[in-house]
Amino acid sequence: MAERRCTWKDKKNILAVAIVTSSLKILLLNSYHSTDFEVHRNWLAITSNLPISRWYFEETSEWTLDYPPFFAWFEYVLSYVAYYFDKQMLLIKNLNYASNNTVLFQRLSVIAGDLFLLLSLKRYVQLYNGKEKDENRKLFILIAVLLNAGLIMVDHIHFQYNGFLFTFLILSITDMQKDHYLLSAFWFSILLNFKHIFLYIAPVYFVYLLRNYCFKRNTTQTGFTAMLGVNILDLSIANLVKLGVLVLSVFGLSLGPFIYMGQFNQLLSRLFPVKRGLCHAYWAANFWAVYNSFDKLAVITGSRLGFSLKNEQVASLTGGLVAQQKFAVLPNISPFFTAVITVTAMLPALLKLWYQPCKRDLFLPSLTLCAFVSFVFGYHVHEKAILMIIIPLTLLSVKTVAFARVFTILSIIGHFALFPLLHEQAETPIKILIFLLFTLCSLVSLYQIHGSSVSVIFGIPFVKWYEALYLLGLFPLYLYTSLGHWLLDFQQRLPFLPLLITSLYCSIGVLWSWILFYRILWIEDNTDEKKTT
Repeated sequence: MAERRCTWKDKKNILAVAIVTSSLKILLLNSYHSTDFEVHRNWLAITSNLPISRWYFEETSEWTLDYPPFFAWFEYVLSYVAYYFDKQMLLIKNLNYASNNTVLFQRLSVIAGDLFLLLSLKRYVQLYNGKEKDENRKLFILIAVLLNAGLIMVDHIHFQYNGFLFTFLILSITDMQKDHYLLSAFWFSILLNFKHIFLYIAPVYFVYLLRNYCFKRNTTQTGFTAMLGVNILDLSIANLVKLGVLVLSVFGLSLGPFIYMGQFNQLLSRLFPVKRGLCHAYWAANFWAVYNSFDKLAVITGSRLGFSLKNEQVASLTGGLVAQQKFAVLPNISPFFTAVITVTAMLPALLKLWYQPCKRDLFLPSLTLCAFVSFVFGYHVHEKAILMIIIPLTLLSVKTVAFARVFTILSIIGHFALFPLLHEQAETPIKILIFLLFTLCSLVSLYQIHGSSVSVIFGIPFVKWYEALYLLGLFPLYLYTSLGHWLLDFQQRLPFLPLLITSLYCSIGVLWSWILFYRILWIEDNTDEKKTT
């Protein structure tokens, strides 16, 4: 795909976007921050004070280092700047230290990280050819990603560095769209060594790179080779070696020192703590939220019918799940079982990538579908992982009306599901304002991009009437969880109920969005931009 040169007008637009988005984020400097703020302060202290051999053993704080080595080195680099703001933040013993200068540095570091995201988006939008409609698409992508409601709530209030991490994903997607396979693999390998949660979408890279880079295209297959989709004689050993050397070099640079020191198992135990349980304390809005809810409903029903359940106390509605849990009625779920379900659900997209290698437009939708599947069926999924779907889906939403429909449903539901992260009363107006402004602006912009012929139901474009009613149901849901639960005096008896019904309600929308997206990719094959209304 040809890359369009960045014009002076583009540069002015990008500079304006950088100034506006950064200025808005600066307004959130003094907002609430979660324990993740202390997590990253502690990692600054660990990496700046201790030798690398002790990074993954230090446990003075309960928030131990559990990200891959590249992120640890990222914290190490940041610590040199942090020293000039407040060197006290770099003391390991200063638990929960949050001076004004510490807060200022941490917040500004996230904003600075988002500037790298902007640069990666600049490369991505240059793939468009400069037509008037494409100018609107480009501007929408820049703003909708940089001011994504979820990224603002998670990074600039709750506190994380997801915007910086998505830089590498956008770079990788861009180079894959241009058939720069090795460069795309390079960026993605770096990303995996910054945050291993992106392993969820690694199968897409493996299949796409193997089929498109390591095997020759447009060869005729007959008989058995037609069943496989390739002829083994068409395998390019040279390309396979180049790809393998590049990926292994990145992983060797990251993991090599720990393997050399005999700490690889310790590193793995930090990166993959499977003892944390099937669900996070705040249930992600996925299939397991529904599964948990059915188990708890069975407990209530069984108790009222006089049945004695062995694990009834475990399945209580009154507390969050923060460790391995046992179900009272339904079968217990192991990490291996979730892995099998996840991989199985990915297979349709992976098979389509394998058997249709020349369709470049399949890569991004397949990546998004695999992110969908991993969120829906993954083990101990954090609610914040919904951003792994919403960000690439934002790039797709400008291509077709069908993708815009999925984006409309998922962005509203996914961002609403993040509300429990910002549980302080002072942040209530802020999160509502961010949510409403992003939703309104993004839907109006998409409506203009796709044309006035798009249907609008109850003020919501792209969706069907039943989807619109479901989305409008978020209003009474929020009123109950924020006010009604308190008025009914259920805080002591059922403190976890607002989280449960929020996750359960939002999980329905996430599952429906996944089904719609699956249909687009597998049945409708609606990946070609020419089908845009």
